[in-house]
Amino acid sequence: MTGRHYEFRVDGALSARAREALCDMEVEEIRPGAVLRGDVLDDAHLHGILDQLRVLGLTIVSARPTSG
Repeated sequence: MTGRHYEFRVDGALSARAREALCDMEVEEIRPGAVLRGDVLDDAHLHGILDQLRVLGLTIVSARPTSG
């Protein structure tokens, strides 16, 4: 995988801490959660983002590549 745009859907509102930690991602608040969009460089980066979402206490609903 080489540099793809991804969309991550999570349950619940993002805290200020989560917003700060994910500052390089575009955030769209939707009910009952949020959609985060951003570039993912490779598999290791993708897994790092997923781990970060979990550490922030967010429930990941989906993670998928998009056309950008």
